[in-house]
Amino acid sequence: MTGLKQVRRLARRVDAATPPQRDRAVDALRALAIAGVIGGHWLVTALVPGPSTGHGGTVLNDNSPLASMSWLAPLSWVFQTLAVFFLVGGYSSARSYRGGYLPWLRKRMVRLARPIAALVAVWVPVTVGLLLAGVPGTTIHTLLFLVISPLWFLGVYAGLTALTPAALWLVRRFGAWAAAFPAAVVAVADLVRFGLHGPGWVGWFNLPAGWLVPYLLGMAWALGSLRGRRGPALMLAGGAAATAALITWAGYPASMVGVNGAHISNLNPPTLAAVTFGIAQCGLALLLRDRLARAMRRPLAWAAIAMVNLSAMTLFLWHETALVTVSSLGALAGRPGGLLTAPTSGLWVAERLAWLPVFALVLSGLWLTFRRVERGLAGTDRQPGRGLDLGQAQVGDQPLAAAGGQAGQHVLEFGDVAGHHGEQVVHLAGHGVRGDDLRQGPDQVVEPVARAHVMTGQGGRHVDLQREAAGVRVELGADDPDDTGLLEPADPVQGRRGRQADQAGQLDVGAVRVLLQRG
Repeated sequence: MTGLKQVRRLARRVDAATPPQRDRAVDALRALAIAGVIGGHWLVTALVPGPSTGHGGTVLNDNSPLASMSWLAPLSWVFQTLAVFFLVGGYSSARSYRGGYLPWLRKRMVRLARPIAALVAVWVPVTVGLLLAGVPGTTIHTLLFLVISPLWFLGVYAGLTALTPAALWLVRRFGAWAAAFPAAVVAVADLVRFGLHGPGWVGWFNLPAGWLVPYLLGMAWALGSLRGRRGPALMLAGGAAATAALITWAGYPASMVGVNGAHISNLNPPTLAAVTFGIAQCGLALLLRDRLARAMRRPLAWAAIAMVNLSAMTLFLWHETALVTVSSLGALAGRPGGLLTAPTSGLWVAERLAWLPVFALVLSGLWLTFRRVERGLAGTDRQPGRGLDLGQAQVGDQPLAAAGGQAGQHVLEFGDVAGHHGEQVVHLAGHGVRGDDLRQGPDQVVEPVARAHVMTGQGGRHVDLQREAAGVRVELGADDPDDTGLLEPADPVQGRRGRQADQAGQLDVGAVRVLLQRG
């Protein structure tokens, strides 16, 4: 009972620390997309021992139950959720990009690069060890292919992120119909390689174009082009009908993931059927948004989603390592059913389902080990533990505590930021300040401030953080749905002479990212 109380207490803390403006449905969709990919890979990937064709002995090869049990194809319709992830990615990029392209892009690329660096740092020495131990090259190739397979997705995601300004222009010009352009590219490429028997490499144009479709739809969602239920309903119905027609009459495979030995893969590279299926998924996700938002009001449900989002890339990058680890350990115990046996029957499916909790347990251990790499990313802007020396902080000509309320209260926090026609309004000591006056810029260079104090500008319409030698502006970063750091309370901005929290002279900004730049 004590453990349950602790879980509930933690859930309430996470719920209270979340800014009220944060769209929890977006985070829920991201978490569900990650869970779908992980669960799908664990269900359709089997490491099967077999004879070596070169030097004798036994090697490991990957196999899929979809190759021998086609009736499992509908499972791929549930677990192939990449389109939803790109939908949320486009939404996040549109919400967070406010100019300053290179700093913005650098920040997002670092978020992706550091978890990847951790994965590489582990698997390079592991690979060397396997080679020195005499493990067959086929086995090493199989293991490495599984472990690095998630990287293709991140490469595409990084490329689309780099195209964000151009993509935003396209969506502002054409709305959700902007997605029709990359969809047409995919259709033409498929016509060339399947209908006209052209070269297979043409299909690789589909890799960026196919995933650009849900990315643009996410941007359209963020910019208000998909309000209401009519548009998403048409996406769901039209996408589902087009996918069914392509499978039934155009010869596309029913599985939405690659199948060993299949002549055509819907995913590698994405086909027109994968694109239309993704459009249907995006429509369904948007239709479910309100229900997800209501569900996320429950602290326990939201805490689970928040924890996944805080380490989404860690879970995504290491889930295949969890499968490989369990399978390798299973080899020491023989050939356990559902783990190192051929996936050829319904019994194998039942046995594999029993192994899923074990995979999840190992992944949890990897998460505990490597989550700090990713969590460090979320806090780089805030630099925990490095307080800003505000001197005797003031609002106008009054001490900060007197002007902002009682000592220990938040003077400026995210709960005070309200959206109105695309603008954010901040209330500081009774004055209203528009978001454009604060010049929203979440990626400015943070610099130390000495002997600074908060001043209200002329007429209370501008907030300036001034110092003796040079002006310093306070800039409020936009609510970036992809910034998991917003789920946590901000570290206090401490006053001089080691003042502790809740003392006069301290400016605690709650979950708002306040960044400083020389004027």
